[in-house]
Amino acid sequence: METIETVTLDAADPEAAARFYAEAFDLDATRLRVRAGTDPSSGFRGFTLALTVPRPADVDSFTESATAAGATVLKPAHKSLWGYGSVVQAPDGAIWKIATSAKKDTGPATRRVDEFVLLLGVADFAATKRFYVEQGLTVARSFGRSYAEFDAGTGPVKLALYRRRALAKEVGVAPDGSGSHRLTVNSAGAADFTDPDGFRWAAAA
Repeated sequence: METIETVTLDAADPEAAARFYAEAFDLDATRLRVRAGTDPSSGFRGFTLALTVPRPADVDSFTESATAAGATVLKPAHKSLWGYGSVVQAPDGAIWKIATSAKKDTGPATRRVDEFVLLLGVADFAATKRFYVEQGLTVARSFGRSYAEFDAGTGPVKLALYRRRALAKEVGVAPDGSGSHRLTVNSAGAADFTDPDGFRWAAAA
């Protein structure tokens, strides 16, 4: 089964980007890597990275540290039917969702990340879901033809699929975009491949 070992983001200034992620989300290279890359990219890049945290205080804490480090708030922290969350955009352009299913705090912020999720916005949901099943991923949860979450196995990063327009609406941006995703998914698989929406997977070193 394919498992995601790390995610690599391309950034014009990789040192500044790595510093941002350490200050904003306490992330290091165990789950997220940054490398130099300036391939043309405009608009929505078709993906969002999500941090699932224990409680609303953690959402607020990470949102505050992200904005202090230079992020732009796309959606302020708020309650919804599913819980509590916010959306920010990093200086390198990547979009991050910080969320919890809890609606009330049971204590102070822990700064703990329970799950690191890569959300891909795809054009043909059924075809892309089938593609990933054929790559050896197991569907853990699925809601009709709009959302699918795969079993992360032993990997530290979970993969989920949305329809592209639905994901763009979820994070508060227009769905249009072109050029590079500026993203590489590093997997435990033996071979490199590219999915139907142009997301590149590379065998982890």
